[in-house]
Amino acid sequence: MPRHLVIGNGKFLINLDQHSYMRDLYYPFVGQLNHIGGYQCRVGIWVDGSFAWLNAPEWQFKLAYVEDSLVTEVTATHPGLGVTLLMNDGVHQREDIYLKRIQLTNHKSTVSEVRMFFNQDLLINETEVGDTAAYYPANNTVFHYKKDRYFMFNGSTGTEGIYQYSTGVKRFYNAEGTWRDAEDGHLMGNAIAQGSVDSTISFRLFVPPNANQTLYYWMGAGKTLEEVKKLDAYVKDSHPGKLLDRVTVYWQRWANKIERDYGDLPLEVQRLFKQSLLLVRTQTDVNGAIIAANDSDIMQSNRDHYSYMWPRDGALIAYSMSMAGYQGMIIPFFNFCANVLSPEGYLHHKYNPDGTVGSSWHPYIHSGRVQLPIQEDETALVLYALWQDFQKNGSLEFAQSLYRNLIRRAARFMSTYIDQELNLPKPSYDLWEERYGIFTFTASAVYGGLIAASNFSNLFGDEERSNRYKHTAEKIKSGILKHLWDEGEQRFVRGLYMEDGEWVKDMTLESSVYGIFEFGVLPADDDRVVSTMKANKAGLMIKTEVGGSARYHHDYYFQRSTDIENVPGNPWIICTLWIAEWEIEYAKSLADLEAPRQTLEWVVKHAMESGVLSEQLDPFTGEPVSVAPLTWSHATYVLTVVKYLNKYKQLTK
Repeated sequence: MPRHLVIGNGKFLINLDQHSYMRDLYYPFVGQLNHIGGYQCRVGIWVDGSFAWLNAPEWQFKLAYVEDSLVTEVTATHPGLGVTLLMNDGVHQREDIYLKRIQLTNHKSTVSEVRMFFNQDLLINETEVGDTAAYYPANNTVFHYKKDRYFMFNGSTGTEGIYQYSTGVKRFYNAEGTWRDAEDGHLMGNAIAQGSVDSTISFRLFVPPNANQTLYYWMGAGKTLEEVKKLDAYVKDSHPGKLLDRVTVYWQRWANKIERDYGDLPLEVQRLFKQSLLLVRTQTDVNGAIIAANDSDIMQSNRDHYSYMWPRDGALIAYSMSMAGYQGMIIPFFNFCANVLSPEGYLHHKYNPDGTVGSSWHPYIHSGRVQLPIQEDETALVLYALWQDFQKNGSLEFAQSLYRNLIRRAARFMSTYIDQELNLPKPSYDLWEERYGIFTFTASAVYGGLIAASNFSNLFGDEERSNRYKHTAEKIKSGILKHLWDEGEQRFVRGLYMEDGEWVKDMTLESSVYGIFEFGVLPADDDRVVSTMKANKAGLMIKTEVGGSARYHHDYYFQRSTDIENVPGNPWIICTLWIAEWEIEYAKSLADLEAPRQTLEWVVKHAMESGVLSEQLDPFTGEPVSVAPLTWSHATYVLTVVKYLNKYKQLTK
């Protein structure tokens, strides 16, 4: 299942599902480590002797965020219990504190005794071995710990704190966990448990007829017991409601820090733009790693996840956020890349949030031949994004700080990793991490990266390097136009493969050839670009009511249909937006902006109720497929809106 609601502060990330259950808790890095791992931290309610967990089918949910913020606004009504819950969840913008406010409305004509139950199902450091859950009488809390990871849970109903508690064993022999103990409205009070454990705490209220009362629940994360005790005291001293209100204000100011003229874009498009900015922020670690996605349910289909920093995703996301005016949050990304760049000058497949190299399926040897296990576009895109950022923000000192250890080293690698016969980059894996060859997207990205390096060298008076990088870039451009353009089909091809000693064109329709204009090889209105993008739009469009565009013809990843002529693949949000980006750049009149504006509205229509964007959509139902939120989807939406507004302004002068 996708993650419907996401909250975080750059070092502490929590994913909530459609029932407002915590499902993922990442600390101390965004994307590393996950101390819940997809299990359910249940929330339940007992009203006058009747009990229900929030995932019971009788609940009627509405999922949203407080406008322009990273504080949730979830409404849940249970007609049988006669209650409505208005829930706000947020993570403190500075401290590692999770805050939850529940305003409980009693629809009955009599006073109701209500008990709220919160279950803590942790696997600290991603394993259930050796955890401890304990009641701490000094401040009436329950905390879980292992090694240097401590999580303390508390709450309040006015002047009252935790009403009852219990700790116990879970998922071991016949033990399900203490959450089962809650279903009769009472907790046993077991004070400590170790091994594979959980805990449950409760709060009690007496709610007058047709009235409401508020309770709070919070958690602090730290390295020691003393640290989480201080966080707990801070919440109580500051009042959890006031802290949550301050979190709301902080993110509203952050999302609206730049005044924008949104032209003719509908209000819902504007809202999703600001929400996308915020959601990208949640997936970005303060140390620089921009994580692809943190929805741990992907592990059900693949014993790995998306909680990595792919330099490709990271660079394109950083580019988007910089163009939107959020340079401050992406500066650490470029420092991260400089620190992890290999001695040879290339970036590896992907990285963990702490900077170590992530898992990979790219081999060092294939068919008896030694090869570099890389996607060269990832190295190139970082330089491309860095130059775009400099042009937008003009931070000369920052660019200078990266000139020797990132720009020159990466440019030297790209300048030498060339097939001299073709004047194209040597083979590497494609951006989808599926094929080994020479690809239009990769070659275009390398062109853009070398032009960026040339521009930086010129900026710093290093004319010899500037000329060398530019000369190599122009050679690559000539190679692209000679070998990756197909005269018969009148479009750029996906790429080239070596077969029986000969280079053979891959004629598969491929969305990523948009890179030919995106990275500056040719302008958007060049006849070859126009015919290529028109062929992509016609051939990759999903011919169902859902619509959208596939990654490429006959895409097998999470494939939902074998009717390839009508459904060449699942619709991808980023690939659909790439066509809109071209239409925006190609536009010569306001009328030409009609199609890309409709695409932006299409994205809004196919966002989840909470505004979260997935990687793909089911071509028949429009339901999210694969991970959600996908950071790249939100960032591409941001970039497309920014490009739209720039072109709209240009055409209305």
